[in-house]
Amino acid sequence: MRKFGIVLKYELKEYFCNKAFMGLTILLAAIGMGLLFLPRFIDMSNLTGVKIVGDSKEESEDATQEETQEKFLYVDQAGVVREEVLVQMFPQSSWQKAADEEAVRAAVEAQEAEAGFVVTSPTSYIYYVYNKSMQDSDAMMFEQALKMFYRMDYCETSGLNLDEITSMFDVAVTMDWEIINKDTGSNYWYCYTLVILVFMLIVYYGQMIAVSITNEKSNRAIEVLVTSTSPNSLLFGKVVAGAVAGVFQMGLILGAVLAAYQVNREQWGGMLDMLLHIPTEVLLAFGFFGLGGYLFYAFLYGAMGALVSKMEDISKSASGLMVIVMAVYFFSLLQLTNVEGTMIKVLSFLPISSYSTMFARIAMGTVEAWEIVVSFLILVLSILGAGFLGAKLYRMGTLRYGNPIKLGTALKDLSKNEN
Repeated sequence: MRKFGIVLKYELKEYFCNKAFMGLTILLAAIGMGLLFLPRFIDMSNLTGVKIVGDSKEESEDATQEETQEKFLYVDQAGVVREEVLVQMFPQSSWQKAADEEAVRAAVEAQEAEAGFVVTSPTSYIYYVYNKSMQDSDAMMFEQALKMFYRMDYCETSGLNLDEITSMFDVAVTMDWEIINKDTGSNYWYCYTLVILVFMLIVYYGQMIAVSITNEKSNRAIEVLVTSTSPNSLLFGKVVAGAVAGVFQMGLILGAVLAAYQVNREQWGGMLDMLLHIPTEVLLAFGFFGLGGYLFYAFLYGAMGALVSKMEDISKSASGLMVIVMAVYFFSLLQLTNVEGTMIKVLSFLPISSYSTMFARIAMGTVEAWEIVVSFLILVLSILGAGFLGAKLYRMGTLRYGNPIKLGTALKDLSKNEN
């Protein structure tokens, strides 16, 4: 235990005395917090719908409306356009009648107008726009306006009451929400984000551990280390130190972002709740299962690093493990839309995937307490198993140089030695 403590202390010092590591951690946390404080200093009302900046809220709203007002042109060859209806259907817009179709085209081409419409008949029109974006809905809205003009003219000529007809077809229906358990749709996006975060933690720090071990073998430092301490202490010390450093970095960045959002949630109008308003029980589940999944894979990455002697062989040695990590990652993301399905329930009990699927089930579905306990116990036992297996592979591979050792060959050698 003393040797493990020495290795752990040394490895932690390597992380926390590394200026690049600490600088990047603080920088990312500061950037995250700074972005979430922006609505307090910059008018982002177009995005958030909340007016904060300025001495007068009403003056700020008026100024914003003037700045964001879009100019539209139209030519009414059919004599059906009602400009007051267009203003109602296109908020924060101004409408101007053009002389002819060429005037509309010229204004749009010179970007003097957002778009232009030439109504050729009561049920047809030509839409002019300079650059049509993927989110462009102006044509669709104008089509609805043209339908409204047609209905209004038809009712006038037929002696019908448009308001009565409209109220009959568009009867108001009220609904009160009462979610008994979980709102899957609202919780989806922060689960999606957390799955990505824990995946990045596993891949980044797992590779770092493998590189560290291989580097010690390549420069023969391992020969000195194994004479002063045991391979078990070395591997466990490196993995636990990596876990502490990873949790510190991820925790500081994520904690800073979540805290900054809670402080500025009103300024954002709650629009980032789907990403950053995460319930405490989900964060706790993410912490326990995410850390467990990281430790499980970190021991395996450490063993893969011990099976090679050259830095360029790491990717080959860890490729099989990387395939498993990637497959679990993508499959878990696909299953987030069906958290009550059989597949994700099975994945939530497997140590290779429970680090992401179990906290997703907790956030978005129905999970019994015994399921959480059993899944976590399986994960803990798997961590211990991966740790001891990784330590044996590490012990066997530390003083073996040359070509990379295949995992199958290493496992066969271990079984022979035990027999």
